[in-house]
Amino acid sequence: MSFPGFGGGGIGGLCLAVALSKYPDIQVDLYEAAERFKEIGAGVMIWERTWKILSLLGMASDFSRIAHAPPDGSLGVGFDYRKSDQPMEGFRFYLFQLPYGCICFHRAHFLDVLVEHLPDGVANFGKRLISYSRNGPHNSVVLQFADGATAACDILVGCDGIKSTVRKQLLEEKARDGHPELLGLIDPMVGKPNDSDTYDGALFTYKSMCYHSDGLSSIVARTSYSISRGSVVNVVALVSQPEKRGHPFTDPWVVECTTSEVLDCYAGWEPEVEELLKHMKNPMRWAIHELRPLPLYVANNIALLGDAAHAMAPHQGAGAGQAIEDAFVLAHLLGDPTTSRSDIPVALLAYQYIRLPLASHVQKESYMSGMMYEFSVELAVEDNARRRIGEGERLYASNLFCAKTMQIVKLVANNSIIHFN
Repeated sequence: MSFPGFGGGGIGGLCLAVALSKYPDIQVDLYEAAERFKEIGAGVMIWERTWKILSLLGMASDFSRIAHAPPDGSLGVGFDYRKSDQPMEGFRFYLFQLPYGCICFHRAHFLDVLVEHLPDGVANFGKRLISYSRNGPHNSVVLQFADGATAACDILVGCDGIKSTVRKQLLEEKARDGHPELLGLIDPMVGKPNDSDTYDGALFTYKSMCYHSDGLSSIVARTSYSISRGSVVNVVALVSQPEKRGHPFTDPWVVECTTSEVLDCYAGWEPEVEELLKHMKNPMRWAIHELRPLPLYVANNIALLGDAAHAMAPHQGAGAGQAIEDAFVLAHLLGDPTTSRSDIPVALLAYQYIRLPLASHVQKESYMSGMMYEFSVELAVEDNARRRIGEGERLYASNLFCAKTMQIVKLVANNSIIHFN
């Protein structure tokens, strides 16, 4: 029996808790700093691969109920790419389609489904982790919380987001690599009920649009669902400030702004964009941060997961899916019946071996996608542009990761893994 503990009750932490609950010999404790589970932001986008993980975890029917449309495997739109920075009507330059398309949810409802599947007694609220030590009995990890309380666990998994306390301590002398870094983007976000105004909401329902410019801004508009299907359009309007990338950012990460401020950023764009933006209600301006790809995700019996390991730009809609993949892989490795306490470091190395290369690749491609959305990179030929834009088709639809994961699990079970490059 093992006793994992992890900090952070976001999508990654909850998914890991749900996945580990499938193994009755594993006792899980989840520590959340807030007094309840909550998520910031309006929408969550996932792709086929992530959907199949949720299905394997027995949650497909509940997530189907809250999706923008029940995922059935038919060909759907990933993104509809459009050049829009001109006063006349813009034009589509690429339609990205794949099985399932992009599957969209209201973020709060997505979190609610995970909470519904969380076993009783797992969550501990009001527990902000401030440090840990490895001096507990049987090499266990001792957690120190801001309220003075302590707890012990066999494994600590840092699911505590981009400002991760676990990451800062884990990396120690490599701490500079683990600090959040300003990406140089300002992101006004909003969820807008279709029925509260007199504009043609049908323009945007069931679309996943990317509006682009030959400059320093882009817009991602996708339908998300709140009280009823089609009731919310989630808009991510991005304005780049590349000169600020990599510099310390001391201002608040999230502040209120006005609809007129957003409109000013997109003056002279096509009518469809203006129509979309002018109906934004109470937009918030976010400073988008990312992590540099880390050299490691684990050390002994400590591991990082989700944004704590690989916070990334939003341009591929991949952050939530990557956290869920982390959780799925880690749960399979820890839940293998041959994984004992003494095998934990090897199981965590297997997790790192599987997840670090792929997640680092997604980080880089997400950033490059943002550059392409603004036509800020030179692409030698059109085919190369299409290859990069279509990266998601291979990345998110491929099932190879499932086979590789199970192969690694079997190697661990047979004690066949000696070291990792």
